[in-house]
Amino acid sequence: MAHSSPEKTNRTGKVSRYLLSLGLVIVSFAIIMLTTRLSNGPYLEDGIAALDEGNYQTAQEIFLPLANKGDAHAQAILGAMYHHGEGVPKDHEEAIRWYRLAADQGLALAQDDLGSMYDNGVGVPENNEEAMRWYRLAADQGDPSAQFNIGTLYAKGEGVPVNNVEAEQWLQLAADQGLAKAQASLGVWYYQGESVPQDNAEAVRWYQLAADQGLAEAQFLLANMYAKGLGVPADAKEAVRWNRLAAEQGIAGAQGFLGIMYSEGKGVPKDFVAAYVWLSLSKENGIEEAQEVLNALEKFLTPDDIAEAKRLAQTCKASGYKACR
Repeated sequence: MAHSSPEKTNRTGKVSRYLLSLGLVIVSFAIIMLTTRLSNGPYLEDGIAALDEGNYQTAQEIFLPLANKGDAHAQAILGAMYHHGEGVPKDHEEAIRWYRLAADQGLALAQDDLGSMYDNGVGVPENNEEAMRWYRLAADQGDPSAQFNIGTLYAKGEGVPVNNVEAEQWLQLAADQGLAKAQASLGVWYYQGESVPQDNAEAVRWYQLAADQGLAEAQFLLANMYAKGLGVPADAKEAVRWNRLAAEQGIAGAQGFLGIMYSEGKGVPKDFVAAYVWLSLSKENGIEEAQEVLNALEKFLTPDDIAEAKRLAQTCKASGYKACR
């Protein structure tokens, strides 16, 4: 996969792509705990606690009778378990069945999840109009994820005609509620100046809000702004810091960018071995252009240096990019 620079990032861009992955299902459970009223007191809480501990059998034994009695939160959680294969075999049709039961009771989180299944054709034929219907039901209750998804559909013209004004309004609603992927998307819009006035400082503000929440894509975009002095004073050390945070979350572009900064000694002491490590990881993760820089670096490295760099790269990858030079 070719490296796409932040300048070439489209409106929904990289920001929405990486974010189609909903993350571990336990995150959804935490959202339920924090943002919804638990309908059966300690029983549902006990099931969530069991999930947090990885005790899926106990969790299912708690959720299933509650769900069969009509508890919407338990139904939504079972849907998520089947959706992601957490503690049960992955079964998208069963996930949809539970999501729909909860969504029909008006649970916004389940409505958004069901819309996502239609949006992406998971367990059902892809149907953007049906996705939009469910997203709207959730968004009308103030669900920020659904608001973001509606904005994305308007931006891409899927299920509705392209309407950038509507897209920006829905993204703004989600961003104002603190949804990191919506904040990063708005940053891209301000950076590109499409449907909103071009404003690098405003782009940085939105990138920063998302990056501070740990969103890797926003961290990478913010690093680019510091590296080029766009919307903020140029600061190579800040560029390295944000690139490293993104690189340690597996963002291939950030890994390549970090490697180049090591090779040039920008924001960090020049270190060709470290540069080779990060560029190797970037190449392995799909940035083909990294190979050209690796070839150039080999002129400054001994065979032993290269062997050590390759070993360090594999150690880094095996550690989830945490034990890296």
